[in-house]
Amino acid sequence: MLRRHLIIALAVLASYAMATPALALDANAPKDYPAVPLLSTGTTILGEQIHYPAGDAHVTAAIVTLAPGGRTILHKHDVPLFAYILEGELTVDYGTHGTRTYKQGQSLMEAMGVAHFGVNNGAQPVRLLAVYMGATGAKDVTPVK
Repeated sequence: MLRRHLIIALAVLASYAMATPALALDANAPKDYPAVPLLSTGTTILGEQIHYPAGDAHVTAAIVTLAPGGRTILHKHDVPLFAYILEGELTVDYGTHGTRTYKQGQSLMEAMGVAHFGVNNGAQPVRLLAVYMGATGAKDVTPVK
């Protein structure tokens, strides 16, 4: 239950932080509450059921920046990862699951059990907000060899 409240709080925080002056209201939001829904799901971008690691909840938020032509390492996530593209365009290669390109203003729950890597094929840096919803001692990112 605590994790569910944590996810909701993070989603609201991310929505508020990314909201533009022309705010739209979610049909379920209280009157005069300035929220723009970004994402509501129980699965990752590849359809995996989201699952949380055992242990005490621990959330890490970071701004990830990838220079033009840059590439991440091949990796998996041991914890759910919410991502919001702040700037640029990121192409993620999920191996046999194909590639997907995410653009500024898009959000996603990243794949957990499928190895993947991101590439910036654009001319400007990619910046994204990454929110890892894990547990004390759980790895947010696990390199795959």
